[in-house]
Amino acid sequence: MTGHDWLVQGPAMPNRSSKRPRDLNQLAKLLVDIATGEQEDPLLTPDGKNAAAVALGRRGGLKGGAARAEKLTQEQRREIARVAAAARWKRDDR
Repeated sequence: MTGHDWLVQGPAMPNRSSKRPRDLNQLAKLLVDIATGEQEDPLLTPDGKNAAAVALGRRGGLKGGAARAEKLTQEQRREIARVAAAARWKRDDR
């Protein structure tokens, strides 16, 4: 692309479709239908969780433990393990 070719071709960003209507009247009807149980919420997973939140939580959860372990010193890891072992041995369900 040279010059102003991008004006002809459009923006380089992907065209994402929205799951909810953009028209306020249609959106209001959808929200009432969801609230009254006449329609399922398209943004929720089958177990009732927000799909976007689930994806973000999983993405953070996959790297959380490893990233935390990298930042801890050996003494900090040792202290955490000591507290965890004490908590396991303290349980009354043995």
